[in-house]
Amino acid sequence: MMVDNLDWWPAPAKLNLMLRILGQREDGYHALQTVFQFVDYGDALAFEIEGQQIVRAGSGDAIFEDDLTLRAAKLLQKATGCQQGVKIHLKKVLPVGGGVGGGSSDAATTMVALNQLWSLGLSVSALAELGLILGADVPVFIEGRAAWAEGVGEALTPIELKEPWYLVVTPDVFVSTATVFNRPELPRNSQPISQSAYFAGSHQNDCTDTVMALYPEIKAVHQWLQSQGEARLTGTGASVFLALNSQENATDIARKMPKQWPFFIAKGKNVSPLLEKIN
Repeated sequence: MMVDNLDWWPAPAKLNLMLRILGQREDGYHALQTVFQFVDYGDALAFEIEGQQIVRAGSGDAIFEDDLTLRAAKLLQKATGCQQGVKIHLKKVLPVGGGVGGGSSDAATTMVALNQLWSLGLSVSALAELGLILGADVPVFIEGRAAWAEGVGEALTPIELKEPWYLVVTPDVFVSTATVFNRPELPRNSQPISQSAYFAGSHQNDCTDTVMALYPEIKAVHQWLQSQGEARLTGTGASVFLALNSQENATDIARKMPKQWPFFIAKGKNVSPLLEKIN
């Protein structure tokens, strides 16, 4: 439950609009090409600056040792020698294991907010470099702009995209990214493409066939949405989405879907709601 007198910071979802796996590196990570875009829907966090301890508020959320909001705050505190603490409130709406970046976005918002609230004065690039320690997706949320991404997803080039409405459907399954990337049948030799090829319609996600074979529920969602347009998996899923020209179109399709499938409808954003908040 949100506390009305707190200042809530957005932690938006992202979508991978395409994903190509170019090869496996010596360190075990995979070289990728992907396109990130934000949407105007996501988690929300609030921060009460108090004491020197870093804690999560509330008993309604499961809190684990590897909680990314706590890890992000502790990383920032240690890296800067900051003596301040914080109580972190989290309103969670994004699906866990959905491929929409919920945990990474929460971590990024924590770092961006505390950089300001603790008066640390770190640059965006310094925050992004720290964020990469937590995960390859964290820098894109810190930098806050739709991006063409390479490397393991951390080498970011801002990109101007159309901002359609998205219908995002997330079946009730948890996808392990590690499991998907460890599958021997996963394609690992796609050729890199140019941005012009992407804009011409090269939207493939190399994980799609492997994920659908592992998770029949995702395959069912993908096949149903494919009957309505160009269905795409985001990341390794579980979320599958359609890009549509209006909110009304998205709503009409959602009404026809099997009722057991959780979904949300959101507007694509080239500038993250988090970046909009601090500017």
